[in-house]
Amino acid sequence: MARVALIVLDSVGVGALPDADKYNDAGVNTLGHVKAYAEENLGGFKIPNLQAMGLYNIDGLGFPGVENPTGNYGKCMEYAAAKDTTNGHFEIAGLLVDQPNRIFMDGFPRRITEELERRIGTKVIGNYLVSGTEVIKVLGEEHVKTGYPIIYTSADSLMQIAMHEEVIPLERQYEICQIARELMMGDDTVSRIICRPFVGNKESGFTRTENRKDFSIDPPGKTVLDAVKEAGKDVIAVGKIEDIFNRVGITKIDHTKNNLEGIESTIRFLNQDFEGLLFVNLVDTDMLYGHRRNPKGYAQALEYFDSRFPEILSGLREDDMLIITADHGCDPTYMESTDHTREYTPLLVYGPGLKQGVNLHVRDTFADIAASIAEHLGVAFENGTSFLSEIRK
Repeated sequence: MARVALIVLDSVGVGALPDADKYNDAGVNTLGHVKAYAEENLGGFKIPNLQAMGLYNIDGLGFPGVENPTGNYGKCMEYAAAKDTTNGHFEIAGLLVDQPNRIFMDGFPRRITEELERRIGTKVIGNYLVSGTEVIKVLGEEHVKTGYPIIYTSADSLMQIAMHEEVIPLERQYEICQIARELMMGDDTVSRIICRPFVGNKESGFTRTENRKDFSIDPPGKTVLDAVKEAGKDVIAVGKIEDIFNRVGITKIDHTKNNLEGIESTIRFLNQDFEGLLFVNLVDTDMLYGHRRNPKGYAQALEYFDSRFPEILSGLREDDMLIITADHGCDPTYMESTDHTREYTPLLVYGPGLKQGVNLHVRDTFADIAASIAEHLGVAFENGTSFLSEIRK
């Protein structure tokens, strides 16, 4: 039974793409700057298992690599003119998107906000580009007093809606976001509507909860998930994968809420019988530390993943293939904004029955991952260029 475990370390970029300046991201390097911060401020950066796999051997990183990597290594360019979660994951799954969805950097026009207010029966407040943790500091008290949902945006294709769990019950919050999802389609399509529940008060401060829920669009074409599912194999989604793909092409779901739960779920599934794809997103590096510009937390999250990595490896069987990558960057040391950063993504590939130490160099698109998954699982898929022949014994 051929299996692939695909783990997305959310936002762990490995250096600015050649066009990063067009996104105001010149000089970003999520992994490089996290490593530098940790070595300067935390007494070191300890990810020995990822190092052994060949992470530091990736072209252009400039770190001392290991002599004999246990895995195969490279990095990927993003084909789409984007740096968001949805496009990143869609491309990893083999979709080459020429026209990304709408981005509302200056807030949503009145025709949208007024129609949203009409549909949900109440006013909204906010409506500008801002960090989610900052917007509840500024508008949290007004929301509690008025009950008006807070809407805001970012440099991604999305609308985020923040609501207090004691002011608007969760089920109603999700209803409001579903209404927004229906509104933000057609000419105004955004990739996601994100429900951002929070709790607290003015005195103690407002904090977001783990009851986030994403309302995504269907992938605009066939992905490798569809190909694997149509072949009668398993497609297991861990973390926010189900939200990103709107459950399309998925056979089993474990909606974990953080890295600890996601890693535990990954280990559990690898120690079970299945045939097909295990697709995992580990969100903490992005959600908790990248966007909040917290390099200490980011470094510690990567060290924690590395400490659990041997347990993941121990669950692999002879015919398995493990792929580690990311969907974009989110350099926590970059203070120009709190948005994602336009970066190369890492590519680590390992399997007990595969070669070791092969430099896969720079892949032209994330879709090469999908092509390689399809070939390994013996299913037909068109987009991307498989690297499997380079690492097969």
